[in-house]
Amino acid sequence: MSYSPQGPTGDIINWPMLKIVYRTDPDKIAALLPPGIEPGTNPHVNLTIYNFPVPDVPEYGIVTTVDADYNGTAGEYTLGYGIDQESAIFISQEMNGQPKYPCETHYYRMMNKVSARCIHQGYTFVEFEGESTGEADPQDEWVQNEWWIKVSRAVSVGGPATGYDFPPHVVHVMSKYGTAHREKVNGTLLLRDSPWDPLASKLPMREQVSAHLWWPIFLDRQITLAGPLDPDGFLPFADTISGSRWPGVNGAPAPEQATDPAAAA
Repeated sequence: MSYSPQGPTGDIINWPMLKIVYRTDPDKIAALLPPGIEPGTNPHVNLTIYNFPVPDVPEYGIVTTVDADYNGTAGEYTLGYGIDQESAIFISQEMNGQPKYPCETHYYRMMNKVSARCIHQGYTFVEFEGESTGEADPQDEWVQNEWWIKVSRAVSVGGPATGYDFPPHVVHVMSKYGTAHREKVNGTLLLRDSPWDPLASKLPMREQVSAHLWWPIFLDRQITLAGPLDPDGFLPFADTISGSRWPGVNGAPAPEQATDPAAAA
């Protein structure tokens, strides 16, 4: 097996990202997308589990997206960035609408073994165990389009807000990547029930499509306001869980989903 580290041995930059894709039901994805954002060609859920310095502090995290299009451009709608670096959460939400929330991630690669586990509010919601099978085919440079939502509900006292101080806008994140190295991973993704990260119930896995380790080359990134969404149509999507885009009630899990965290796996 060949290796292509990007820096000194032991440098955190050398950590690969674990990228997992699975297929879910098209109607499940459609139910999570606000009017104006359309399901993509494939009903795919994309998970990226990582340990990377942001900007120079190690950050463990998991990114959850679904294939989705906006204004005819194919991309990914981001449901959440679960990270363990609290200092980056609130400023990212305020400035760019990046849906970050606190999450604990255990992720490592030892020899060929790859292991990952993600926990939020005491619930383990994602587990992965696998083994690298060696270097994968080369990958050309590519562009990823990601859709975030920047919005601010109207100030309200004693009742639910019905308007906005800043109405919902799509944020377009255009990232261009190269690949320093890539390895295929044979493994098993397990989704566990969680009221805080309801992947298992709202995006159930029908087929695991792929898994690989990826050493990225960062070539370009642009974050811009792409356009407004219908404010009335968006209102049902305004209540979310934590800083994610998972639907909730006043920012907490829906009552019918809530269970005792102490009983979680």
